[in-house]
Amino acid sequence: MAEFTMPSLGADMDEGTLQEWLVQPGDQVHKGDPVAVVETAKSTIEVECFETGTMGKLLVEPGTTVPVGTALALIEPTAEGPRKREKPRKPEKAEKAERKRPVRPAPRRATPPARTEPARVPVASAAHERGHIEAGPLLRHLAERSGIELETLQGTGPGGRVTRTDVEQAAAAAEDAVPPSRLRVSPLARRLAAELDVDLAAVTGTGKDGAVRADDVRKAAPGPAAAAPPSRPSRPSRPVSAPVRPSEDRAAAMRQAIAGLMTRANRDIPHYYLSTTVDMAAAMDWLHEHNRHSPVSERLLPAALLLKAAAVAARQVPEVNGFWADDHFTAGDGVHLGVAVSLHSGGLVAPALRNADTLDISHLMTALKDLVARARTGRLRGSEVSGSTITVTNLGDQGVETVFGVIYPPQVALVGFGRVVDRPCAVDGLLGVRPVVTATLSADHRATDGAVGARYLTAVDRLLQKPEEL
Repeated sequence: MAEFTMPSLGADMDEGTLQEWLVQPGDQVHKGDPVAVVETAKSTIEVECFETGTMGKLLVEPGTTVPVGTALALIEPTAEGPRKREKPRKPEKAEKAERKRPVRPAPRRATPPARTEPARVPVASAAHERGHIEAGPLLRHLAERSGIELETLQGTGPGGRVTRTDVEQAAAAAEDAVPPSRLRVSPLARRLAAELDVDLAAVTGTGKDGAVRADDVRKAAPGPAAAAPPSRPSRPSRPVSAPVRPSEDRAAAMRQAIAGLMTRANRDIPHYYLSTTVDMAAAMDWLHEHNRHSPVSERLLPAALLLKAAAVAARQVPEVNGFWADDHFTAGDGVHLGVAVSLHSGGLVAPALRNADTLDISHLMTALKDLVARARTGRLRGSEVSGSTITVTNLGDQGVETVFGVIYPPQVALVGFGRVVDRPCAVDGLLGVRPVVTATLSADHRATDGAVGARYLTAVDRLLQKPEEL
């Protein structure tokens, strides 16, 4: 029996708070399925399962803070394989027994049919029950949220299996007769709602499947402009002061986590810094031409070209793509590009665009927009906040022209891009005005030397001169 433990979702994470279980004991889970919501000092993250089997006992209650590595639940190995093997064996034994029985006196030969007939009924019912039991986590959550008991439904799927349509139709039929009695609310959101006097039924959840999160409660909390009801004159002081405290605590916790990690990085990693100015004329011309013939939803930003060039260059110069651990360098199993994202509430996270060097520009742009949106709404997955092999920070949209970052351990390099600006420069002996961007590299001197870093920045420059090949 395997253990599902509190994962390490970053080098700066020592503990996490289990906010919500997305599965229940008895649910079938597969590798990669989100099974729990964990809150760290930086964000709220959906954690995936790394085993395939049946969810066993849940060892930790929602709202509990535990260290990294603590067992949260047990996962039992799937029993589907043994069952399939046992089914053909039993009929074979029964057939052999029936073949031997005709040798016995005639009165006893009348009994096997009577035993065979009832035996078929449980097999059919077991198959029918198995259809309900094998309902996946999403279907169970949909039924639970709608107040529908799966066992009471007559399934229309193969073998009488209950489908999503069956649950939705049952929920629609019961919507007028039975008011919604169950809301998906995280434990932290419930506590905040009680403290801030917020009616959870009136809060629109932004979490998965409409779950109400702590941020939703804070936004719905009455501020100074919303006075308390006349019947409770003593309450106004609570809504005004209480909303500030959780956000301040969260911001302080994030700053503390960032401070600890960056202090350790500056202390332990011998940084060296390089920079170069990249001519973006060819890249911007190609970008304008692409956007001119593309619908609005498929248009690209300069950031997409910069990220793709950084990823492909990391593949060409693998010495900067990996980790320094146990006094040696380990190359990454792919180019998983960490993208620094600033959060609206303050602080930042650096989720990963996995295998970014293999994505075409359009798919990378789509993945980037989705990743940034989910990072800022607290809907990242565990696989996205760990495993980055190199990080990119781009402050061009903030008007910054040059940025030198601090390496995120255990990585060995961080790439920085500034704003694309027009600068006078000489090209082929002629002076003109061209768009340029400053690219920087912060690298770990234990893993590489300046010559390797220079080779990486040269590769980035070369790739941006031929954007059509990215």
